[in-house]
Amino acid sequence: MAARAYWQGQIRLALVSIPVEIYSATKSGAAVSFKQIHEPSGQPIHYDKVVTGVGPVDADEIMKGYEVSKGEYVLLDQDEIDAVKLESKKTLELTQFVDASEIDVLYYEKPYFVVPADDLAEEAFIVLREALKRTKKVGLGQLAMRGREYVVSLKPCGRGMVLETLRYADEVHKAQGYFRDIPDDKPSEELLELAEALIGKRSGDFHPQEFHDRYVDALKDLIERKRKSNGKKIIEDKDTGGKTGSNVVDLMAALKKSMAAKEPAKAAEKKTPAKKAPAKATADKPAAAKKRA
Repeated sequence: MAARAYWQGQIRLALVSIPVEIYSATKSGAAVSFKQIHEPSGQPIHYDKVVTGVGPVDADEIMKGYEVSKGEYVLLDQDEIDAVKLESKKTLELTQFVDASEIDVLYYEKPYFVVPADDLAEEAFIVLREALKRTKKVGLGQLAMRGREYVVSLKPCGRGMVLETLRYADEVHKAQGYFRDIPDDKPSEELLELAEALIGKRSGDFHPQEFHDRYVDALKDLIERKRKSNGKKIIEDKDTGGKTGSNVVDLMAALKKSMAAKEPAKAAEKKTPAKKAPAKATADKPAAAKKRA
């Protein structure tokens, strides 16, 4: 495998140990990055590490320090930090199994692909994968990676498995504080049926490749136009359709109008040449009749 393993170790289930490798399942998407530029000279701005009363310092003079009281630090070498003994640095022990629905979506953080480390590990790896499929359970444990210990979940994914890091409870805000003022009213059955019909009308399979970052595209277009304008300021003031003018909406009328609206794809289909075939056939009839005469 061309990619470099993010973590290497073993999954342990009771007395069974499975050597595995973990690879990042995601990558950074397209982005437009900017640098800070000194306008008069057109040169990029640099940042130096400086100490008050000393000035700029070399990188080899910098250590990691933890502030134990105001102005007092405990200094640590990276070797000392790396030497901290933690079993989960090399072993993911599955200590609990739960239904996937029991884990709130807010806790999921980042996915990783899990594969057997060698041929000898494949049999035990497949047994665990299939057992998770049959029981429809998710394995839980803790794993130390890159200077932090994570709660992680393990679930089947095709021929392999996916490990997902989870947030700790104190890292997730309580939803009640945000949802408290939303009324717990029941909508009318007619409105609900219209909304369900609209959802059904727009339901389909998920194709992630159909989505892309339109903001990045717009920025790239702006940069290209700015380059060709010789520095002329470009400000667009277009109505994006986001302003409604009022928060008072006739929900019933809006839902009915949405249901009546034609989907763009279906409207485009009606413009294809195939739809014009009947008209052409009608136009040909006089010529055909004249030929027969």
